[in-house]
Amino acid sequence: MSPKLRNIAIIAHVDHGKTTLVDGLLKQTDTFGDHASELTQDLIMDSGDQEKERGITITAKITAVKYKDTHINIIDTPGHADFSGEVERTLHMADGCLLIVDAQEGPMPQTKFVLKKAMQANLRPIVVINKIDKPAARIDAVEDELADLFLELATDDAQLHYPVFYAIAREGKAWESVPDDASAPADLSVLFEAIVEHVPTPPVAEGEGLQIMTTALDWDSYKGKYAIGRVERGEITKGQSLLALTPEGDKKQYKVDSLFIVEGLRRVEVDSASQGQIVAITGLPDVKIGQTICDIDHPDPLPILSIEKPTLSMYLGPNTSPFKGTEGQYTTSRQIADRLHKELETNIGLEVEDVGTGFTIRGRGELHISVLLEAMRREGFEFEVGQPQVVTIKEDGITKEPYEEVTVEVPLDYAGSVTTEFNKRRATQLDQHQIDDSTTRMIFEMPTRALLGLRSLLITATRGTIIMNSITLDYREKQADLQKQRSGALLAFEKGKTTPYALQSAEARGTLLVGSGVEVYAGQIIGINTRSDDLEINVVKEKHLTNMRASGSDGTVQLTPPTLFSLEQCIDFLEDDELLAVTPKSLRLRKRELDKNKRKKSNK
Repeated sequence: MSPKLRNIAIIAHVDHGKTTLVDGLLKQTDTFGDHASELTQDLIMDSGDQEKERGITITAKITAVKYKDTHINIIDTPGHADFSGEVERTLHMADGCLLIVDAQEGPMPQTKFVLKKAMQANLRPIVVINKIDKPAARIDAVEDELADLFLELATDDAQLHYPVFYAIAREGKAWESVPDDASAPADLSVLFEAIVEHVPTPPVAEGEGLQIMTTALDWDSYKGKYAIGRVERGEITKGQSLLALTPEGDKKQYKVDSLFIVEGLRRVEVDSASQGQIVAITGLPDVKIGQTICDIDHPDPLPILSIEKPTLSMYLGPNTSPFKGTEGQYTTSRQIADRLHKELETNIGLEVEDVGTGFTIRGRGELHISVLLEAMRREGFEFEVGQPQVVTIKEDGITKEPYEEVTVEVPLDYAGSVTTEFNKRRATQLDQHQIDDSTTRMIFEMPTRALLGLRSLLITATRGTIIMNSITLDYREKQADLQKQRSGALLAFEKGKTTPYALQSAEARGTLLVGSGVEVYAGQIIGINTRSDDLEINVVKEKHLTNMRASGSDGTVQLTPPTLFSLEQCIDFLEDDELLAVTPKSLRLRKRELDKNKRKKSNK
């Protein structure tokens, strides 16, 4: 094993600058050469379509840079709590971590989660206080908050001694102390030196033979499936015969077709790799995440990856609406099953269970599940989903449900209305303090099921100014059901195309979710009622001709533009007796039972 090797993970709360800092590390080591197009890009590691659109990291990615004569593998991890499974499965490949903290926001819920996982993995931390150029930066206070967080989470005294650096990742600058003039020339060399000095080389493992934990999978049309992981022990060579061990103890023999290490964003083929290196192996078509790759003569499995269980479940099945099959390419239960089981290979935080012609999918939160649904939708799938439900557990005969800690930052003007909404959902307020002249931060504890639908409601109530983050705490005894929070629905009375004349009268009943000239069917939700009960409305009727002859005497219909929901807002909107039909072109809310007479019978 080369002593000139470092493996480091970049961890932080969402939007604190992890991926931006990785951009700077890549660009300042001439990783791309002088003329590569990547030099002009931002957020290079966020390569997926949804990552670019949402501005978040969804999957953990591995890159590598060369600093002087040291090869540094960098693991860029997601910052959103819903994708913490990505963090859990990749942290064990690293020996140290860069903890990025916003100089204004300070440690946030996901900061606590990822740091706790890093401490449990015995990673050596290096703290980077980022965005120190913010006008509201509070560097001294953030340092104190970090000291308290380390004191709470450290598993031994050595973890309480960590170097702190100050950065403006967007400009590719870092300092050992707070600079007097942040506009003066600087670079990230102090961080590179800190990584070389403070992050240990991979430890020498005891025992004989090769050991690699399969941590990630990739695929391309040229080489097929890649098994990715760190060489924990021994050495791997091209053409070597291997065993893959499942957690259940099953064995399967393979032969290494090709062997790669990472340099920049490229994979470079090598003949061998030694302990500590992160490798990608082809020739193992059936290998799965969590399996140990080892020598035939030394079948010695590594400890099973420990991943926290899902907290949210949802029904997903083929579309059963009158418009089924008209907009999607893949519509059958078998095609949906194949896609979900393919997702299970790489998305280890997800669980799938067959239920008749449909499936129950379980994930770490609404965003975790909605990213999968959006990906399937873009691939041409057509399906329907039900209301999200929390995943409960039973301990000693007691049903328990997950609780979350929710952190909210909101302008002072909206603090009262936000507190009122949380109180309606039986939340317990733990803390409230001002972080600047106009913004307050509040921390609540509440059941996960009470959180469903709250985010969209508060975004509307605060005119988009709220910042809201949550993290799962533990499981507690399930309490009584909550009161219904939503108004009733406006339902289409019959199938047809909506008309301005019919929608004008429907507007007086509530908020419309569809515009004029849209095909609807009986039982489809076309609006939100001002009252608590559901109301059927004929939105396809046309105005009949009259005896009036004068041009323009009937006037022009003026309609308020409809409210158009995103996929996440549609999921938040659903009640237990409702479904969301998802196609590549449309999102249609509907009642589970479309026949009004059968609905009335079931409600009695």
